[in-house]
Amino acid sequence: MSVQFGRWSFDGMPAAPRYLEEAGKLLAPYGPDGNGSYSGPGVDILYRPFHTTKESRREKQPHVSASGTVITWDGRLDNRKELVRQLDGQVTRESTDVAIVAAAYERWGTNSFAKLIGDWALSIWNPRNRELILAKDFLGARHLYYASDDNQITWSTILDPLVLLAGKTFVLEEEYIAGWLAFFPATHLTPYVGIHSVSPSTFVHIRPGKQTVTKYWDFDPRKRIRYSSDGEYEEHFRTVFGESVRRRLRSDSPILAELSGGMDSSSIVCMADRIIAQGRAETPRLDTISYYNDSEPNWNEKPYFTKVEEKRGRTGCHIDLDCQNPFGSEFEVGRFAAAPNCRTRSSLFDKQFSELMGLAGYRAVLSGIGGDEVTGGVPTPMPQLADCLAKARFLSLALQLKVWALNGRKPWLHLLIEAVRGFLPPILTIPKHLEPARWIHPDFVRRHRAALSGYPSRLKLFGPLPSFQENISAFNSLRRQLESAPFAPGVPYEMQYPFLDRDFLEFICAVPRGEIVRPRQRRSLMRRALGGMVPIELLGRRRKAYAGRTSTKFISSGQDISIQLVQPMVVSLLGFVDQERLSGALQSIKNGHQIPIVSLIRTLGIEFWLRCDACRNIFTHYKSPGPCASATFSRKSMQSEPLT
Repeated sequence: MSVQFGRWSFDGMPAAPRYLEEAGKLLAPYGPDGNGSYSGPGVDILYRPFHTTKESRREKQPHVSASGTVITWDGRLDNRKELVRQLDGQVTRESTDVAIVAAAYERWGTNSFAKLIGDWALSIWNPRNRELILAKDFLGARHLYYASDDNQITWSTILDPLVLLAGKTFVLEEEYIAGWLAFFPATHLTPYVGIHSVSPSTFVHIRPGKQTVTKYWDFDPRKRIRYSSDGEYEEHFRTVFGESVRRRLRSDSPILAELSGGMDSSSIVCMADRIIAQGRAETPRLDTISYYNDSEPNWNEKPYFTKVEEKRGRTGCHIDLDCQNPFGSEFEVGRFAAAPNCRTRSSLFDKQFSELMGLAGYRAVLSGIGGDEVTGGVPTPMPQLADCLAKARFLSLALQLKVWALNGRKPWLHLLIEAVRGFLPPILTIPKHLEPARWIHPDFVRRHRAALSGYPSRLKLFGPLPSFQENISAFNSLRRQLESAPFAPGVPYEMQYPFLDRDFLEFICAVPRGEIVRPRQRRSLMRRALGGMVPIELLGRRRKAYAGRTSTKFISSGQDISIQLVQPMVVSLLGFVDQERLSGALQSIKNGHQIPIVSLIRTLGIEFWLRCDACRNIFTHYKSPGPCASATFSRKSMQSEPLT
């Protein structure tokens, strides 16, 4: 994943050489394949490449077009051939991605963004009109941040230079913290008031004294795919899913695929093997990495991922996650963390993973994230029932209620009430498992209930079908998740998500919901389409278990992290958390009781991260509209609080 940084001083004053030198140092670990730069009146742009394709090795960035427009591109362009045809000889099939993107922008302007399929983030500087455009793809797998004031704007792929080189301290963004404590923050937020993220499917148009954010693309609810047989749906699924995987095998280096015991990662690996065997992949090799924890009684994944390894005829790399401290390892002394991290993997895992990536020369990792959410991993009839209600198809509604009631052994009236609840205001329908943890301060909950509840929304009776609305809600949750995923320490690499391909998701939105999920057939379409390709043990298993005891076991073991929390906690001083209730929750775990462990991990992660940043005086001053959240951080006051 290549990285970029830019600064535009509205008065035309150049940046200090020392400033650009420090910015370059911060970018260097993420872009080890050289450097490029552009300088103009008041504008300086830095670029550090990370090559994953043969075309990228021929790029020179920042790219200056014939009209003088300066484009800096970090991405993988999946529809190169289609764009080359549409551009009528302006570019060729041998052109680099950035050259194709530049030609598209020259012809169609900002309308070109909707035509760019792939994972990407780009900046466009137009010196003639003195304007800057920052844009990201529909998903947001790549990061792009910006900060502005009356005199200048800076932008960057990573937060570090925007924070460390700002020459000032920051106010902590409350809504961002609220999002992190429960789920994930809104995509435009960062932890710092005044620093923003470019949201997926949008571009930011910046001129001196004016900024506009425009959405350039969205899913079309009018698209429909209707076939006369199940076989046609299954063939279409295999086609779009196979194309999604093939796009992510475009690399001149070996690729690593995460292989768990679930359907998602196993399907990616099996499909990739078929594509490679057919000679349709550019990568020289696909290897796998699997994580296991034999001490987890509900997370015995070895028997499942070994079935895929047996089918492949070779064993992948395995990493044991047992006995690793899941808390705070990414905030070690001497390491700056610009944002919190929800990962529960240790520094030992980071070391093992980085060694593997560097030793074998992997530059991309395939992930199954999103598969469960978009292919019907939760076998709920609610979208279908809501569709019947919205279209007033009461006979179909009665038949669906009968079938699903028998399947789930629930009274049909309960199912009907649950379907109707989806149309009510979220404040009346938030389920118990989505309510804020009991240790979150009540005043903080009142101010940020939406973020703490995952930004719930009600179904609309008119307009797009409820099933379409549910799909978009799931996609938005995944966008927030990817936006919150920081760059991993160690050897750089690109994370790629075959289940979140734009064409694949458009297909999922366009087919009838009854093809995706059926009674007694969770993920029905996916299972039918991939039969014979993925081992039957994977397709036939129940929903994959998730490890839930690792963090609990660590807390309740002799390694008592609560000892580190004797001093007043930062999250308590700021009014985010009731420390007494949190201490009670920790004690409950030690006594063998169940509590919302994900929320606890998030709370402790925020605490450790704030301690680390406070020591660096990143947040020296904090203000809040609430009466309970006022605190001043200083190096002296924080030194008494030990850092893990």
